Amino acid sequence: MARMATHVITGAGSGIGAAVARRLHTRGDELVLHARDAARAKELAAQFPGAGTLVGDLADPDKLSWAFSHQSLPDRVDSLLHIAGVVDLGPVGELTPKSWRHQLNVNLVAPAELTRHFLPQLRVAHGHVVFVNSGAGLSAHADWSAYAASKHGLKALADSLRQEEHGNGVRVTSVYPGRTASAMQVKVHQQEGKPYDAARWIDPESVATTIVMALDLPRDAEVNDLTVRPGR
Repeated sequence: MARMATHVITGAGSGIGAAVARRLHTRGDELVLHARDAARAKELAAQFPGAGTLVGDLADPDKLSWAFSHQSLPDRVDSLLHIAGVVDLGPVGELTPKSWRHQLNVNLVAPAELTRHFLPQLRVAHGHVVFVNSGAGLSAHADWSAYAASKHGLKALADSLRQEEHGNGVRVTSVYPGRTASAMQVKVHQQEGKPYDAARWIDPESVATTIVMALDLPRDAEVNDLTVRPGR
């Protein structure tokens, strides 16, 4: 991908999202970083000098379009990187509708809405949409039903979008990381009642390497699905 490309990124505040944002920021690309509220946007702007911000609550996707209509948006979008996500474990017999809705909204409905919103710019730029999915998007296990359902849905979204937009020159990649050392993984271990050891899991920088590779691949090729697993 050419330098000075413009990337819209969710989840840039920590983990994989922060690692990807650092890579792109360091090489001089333009960033538009999504934040859930104005306070978070201010933090991201300080963390990545020169980056733009975009405020909207992914947990309330019905209001994203309204929120964006009151902000300045980039005219060109070379990539839209869906990296934000939430997880709430529990057996089917105990998960509440509120928990289901929250995970589905943030992990699936909001990415669909953001993609819909930025498709015109992506088509003009022959851009790239990257969905950071999860191993749970390929296989569901006990206590992971709601999260896995949202991620299985995200795979379906990516697969459909790829077929719909191929003729418009828009590339679509799904990345399926295994357990990654991040704040989300700390929460997962707390919910599982297990001790957390970051050294056991994938470094976010390693996942960032795979994402940037997919972005930079020449136009004659496209990475559709990329699975990343812990190497230890």
